[in-house]
Parts: sequence; C-alpha cells; structure tokens
Amino acid sequence: MLSRGSSVRLLGAACVVLAATFAAVVPDGASGASTPAGATTVTFGPKSTFAPATAAVHGSTDVYHCFLIDPHLTSNRELVSSEFLPGARKEVHHAIYFLIPPNLAGQARSLNAASHGKGWSCFGAPLNPNGTFDNTTWLGGWAPGPIIPHPTPAGTAIAMPAGSLVVMQIHYNLLAGTSPDRSQVRVTTVPAAGNHLQQLQSTKFVAPPDLPCPAGVTGPLCNRQASIDDLVSRTGEQAAVLLGAIEQACPPYHDPNHPQMEGDLVTTTCEWPVDRSMHILGATPHMHLLGQSETITLIHGSTSTVLASVAHYNFDGQRSYASPPGTWARPGDKVQVTCTYDPTLRQVLPSLRKLPPRFVTWGDGSSDEMCLGNVGWVAH
Repeated sequence: MLSRGSSVRLLGAACVVLAATFAAVVPDGASGASTPAGATTVTFGPKSTFAPATAAVHGSTDVYHCFLIDPHLTSNRELVSSEFLPGARKEVHHAIYFLIPPNLAGQARSLNAASHGKGWSCFGAPLNPNGTFDNTTWLGGWAPGPIIPHPTPAGTAIAMPAGSLVVMQIHYNLLAGTSPDRSQVRVTTVPAAGNHLQQLQSTKFVAPPDLPCPAGVTGPLCNRQASIDDLVSRTGEQAAVLLGAIEQACPPYHDPNHPQMEGDLVTTTCEWPVDRSMHILGATPHMHLLGQSETITLIHGSTSTVLASVAHYNFDGQRSYASPPGTWARPGDKVQVTCTYDPTLRQVLPSLRKLPPRFVTWGDGSSDEMCLGNVGWVAH
C-alpha cells in the first residue's frame, strides 16, 4: 500500500490509522450506484444508554467505548451505505464502526461478556482495548458535521461475510458536557452474490503535530516529555509508541524540536510513497480543535493533484471531497499531507481554555491533535 522501510513497518504495526480499510470516505455530492435488488436497511445500537463520564480515568476528558452489535448475517452481504445517528452530539467526538469477521467473533463476544453486555473501553482498535492495534476493517465513520446517509461511491461496496459482527466505537469528549448517550448506526447492505461491486478501500496518511506553548504561555505540561507522559496516563502506553513511530517515519519533513512556525501558526507535513496502482475517489482531512488548514496532495514527479484542500478548517463541519475524475496513484507517486495549527486557540476556545497549557502532540483526545488525510480508492 505504501512503504518507508523499517519506519513504516513499525508504524504499520503500531497504528491501524495507516492500515485500515473502510467505507467512510464518501465525497459529499458523490452519488452511490442504483441500489441493487435485495437491499436491506437496518438500524443498530446499544440496548441502553451509556454515561461516558463514569468511564473517564486519570482526569481525562476523553472516553473511547466499544458497543458490540450482532447484525445476524446469515449470508454474505456487502455494505453500500451507512449513516451514524449521534445521540449526545456535544459529547460525541467521532464514531467508527468496525467489521468483526467470523473468526474473531468469539473474541469480541468475550470482551462484551466481561462487562455484562455493556461494551468495553477501547482506546485504539476494538479487539485490543489495552492499546495494541489490530487490522479490523472499518465499515464507516462519522465526525462532527452533517447527519446524512453516506453511500459508497458508484460501483463500490464493503464485504460483510455471513456470521460477522459489528463494533461501534465512539469517542466521547467531556469538555462540552457529560450527557448520557445512545447513538445508533444505520446500514444498507445488498447480497454479495452477483452484484459485481468493487471493494472500496482507504489509506490513512498522517503527519505528526508538535505544537509548543505559545510565546508567553508557561506551565509544567509545556515541557514536551511531561506532556507525553500525561498523554500516556490518559490513553495508554500505545500513545507514546504511536507518536514515536509517526515522527520516525516522517523525517526530514518534520522535526519535533524545530517546528515550522510563522507567527503563531505551526505547520507539519509528511510525504508517503505509493507502491501500488490506486484509482482515487475522494479524500477526507481531519484535525482537532486547533486546526486551521489542511491539504492532501498526490505528487507525480514534478506535477501534483490536490485531492482535498481546506483553507478554513472547522472541526464541527468536517466533510469528504471528491477527487478529480480519473485520478490515479501509481507506484513511485507520493501522497503529501500538510496541516497548519494555531496553538493560541487553546487559551481562547471555551472548551479548551480551562485546561492547563501544554505542548500538544498527536493523541486520541480532543485536546490533543491529529494531522490525518484519509484517501478512498479502489484497485486497478
């Protein structure tokens, strides 16, 4: 899919962010294919409400919780549309729904049984709640923005074998409230046999944000290592492993000790080689609350194609963007993701200004940051 020697092998092992396959990259305005015969739409969700505030640890304002759903698949089907239905919108930072194949269903059921059917804490991937990542397929996802159906691009789908389960992982953030939640997901599937749909896939391209405290702002967590230690206490040891792996994979484009600064703004960038042919359909930028702009670019030698560019990023209005028709990535091309942040917003935004100043790094929490470009594609 992509390579960068030992650094990428470490990153691939540490981070499902770069290796997962899912159907969430659906460019706004892109229509799905005419729904084939036999389509079925079902809404799933937990049997009772969940109070995220009861699951926060070590003073964290972030909770990742996994809910197990049995769609009762008695035959092979394929997903052609999904829609997340958030309950407590102020608290839901994002949601991802994962496919649990039949050979892993027992593991998922055991995790759920340990909590008497109420789900489990799951920073990272759903089947490894202690922080080591698996390669569980992503069926779809949602980040703050429109609540609308997301059909897969025309002619594509995601396989759901008979006997599979679904895990709905929700990231709750408690900065804006602590309301109980009962979110749901609605999916439309069709019989796998005879529909001739291509398998939609995606690759996550990342760059490591390292945002020092602004000039004149001080505090114990303005020390980078102290900030990382605090991150680990909130989200687990895998956070430091992942952060180190991303930064190792991104030189010479990124130096955590010498960020690219212009006034108060900080910019990070990273290029990732492509090692297979991919017909690119769309791209989704993602940052957190300090993000200002993001660009995802496909580089072919001396020429380039912008896959997505957001000049004024809005966390509450995230969306996907259709790529220019006929956009192909070939072996030897590169995908570049570039993000710009304003660390001074941490002292201004109502949801952040009461938190202690900190050196902000890559992390799962809303008060941490990300620089992620999710690119949706189908094979040649």
